[in-house]
Amino acid sequence: MALRTRADAMPFHTGIETTHLARASRIVSAAANFPVQYNKAIVGKNAFAHESGIHQDGMLKNAETYEIMTPASVGIKETTLVMGKHSGRAAFKDKLRELGYELGDNAFQEAFVRFKDLADRKKHIYDADIAALIDDEAGSSEDRMRLVGMEVVSKTGGVHRCEMVVAIDGKEVKSSYDGTGSVDAIFNAIKQAVGMEPHLVLYAVDGVTGGNDAQASAHVRLELNGRIASGNAAEPDTLVASARAYLNAVNRLMIERGSAAQGAMESAAG
Repeated sequence: MALRTRADAMPFHTGIETTHLARASRIVSAAANFPVQYNKAIVGKNAFAHESGIHQDGMLKNAETYEIMTPASVGIKETTLVMGKHSGRAAFKDKLRELGYELGDNAFQEAFVRFKDLADRKKHIYDADIAALIDDEAGSSEDRMRLVGMEVVSKTGGVHRCEMVVAIDGKEVKSSYDGTGSVDAIFNAIKQAVGMEPHLVLYAVDGVTGGNDAQASAHVRLELNGRIASGNAAEPDTLVASARAYLNAVNRLMIERGSAAQGAMESAAG
């Protein structure tokens, strides 16, 4: 590859088909049972990966800024912009566009703030994480009740207590509850804060991606007076995701109940 990229200084030809270099490296690695270092030039996993905001911005403007050869020339599919805490707005916008999202200025700024917050808590940000983040924000953007903060204390064989602050139309309401478990305490604290007693039909938590630091995607379905509403939320913290999903479902129940909901909310907030 040095001969190929510096042909002006070294006018020689080897006849090697360079597009097979990456595959040849993988074959040797497997045969020798010895992994290729991530930072190995040309064939390493990070050879064409860029996380630094400055690097990503330069790559988006002109790939030759940091790559003297193309990934395809050595048999690698494409350059990877690794999303992380060092990624800038330009790289994030490009990734959103790649995933099929077109956001307005305000929505983009809010999404970028949430992305940076997630990147501070999670080392590797995958496409699925970003999609969950955007979808979560879109699904709760009109919510009139939002989680401000909560503290959960759990003890084996002891009390599970949740102290919570919920904003209802901008006004903060505090509540606390001792439950049989952390989730039970959280859900009942929300009921107390909003002044409603919906029946829990479904509660499920999935991992958005793999790994110990994977985001939790919580799903809640509630029933009240014959009406059913579902809520979803994604967060690195499973309990926070559960609380936000429950509140999201309560918000949807309120919308469906119309004027009756307004009275309940005013009563809870008062």
